Amino acid sequence: MTTANRAPVLKGTQRKEVADRAAELYVQGCTIQSTARQIGRSYGSTRDLLLEAGVKLRPRGGTRTRFGSADR
Repeated sequence: MTTANRAPVLKGTQRKEVADRAAELYVQGCTIQSTARQIGRSYGSTRDLLLEAGVKLRPRGGTRTRFGSADR
């Protein structure tokens, strides 16, 4: 049986450094998915790291446009 390629478990200082880098990318406007690719982690672990770093996550779905509004 083969084992899946898994990223190493992050602990201690290394975990904090990766969480800080993820937070920096996310705050700059990257999505969780693109942040995950850049730091070499899964979506779920990246989301966990962002929450640990104290980042307030953006709502899902991106920008919504209101049709019929005066500010178009």
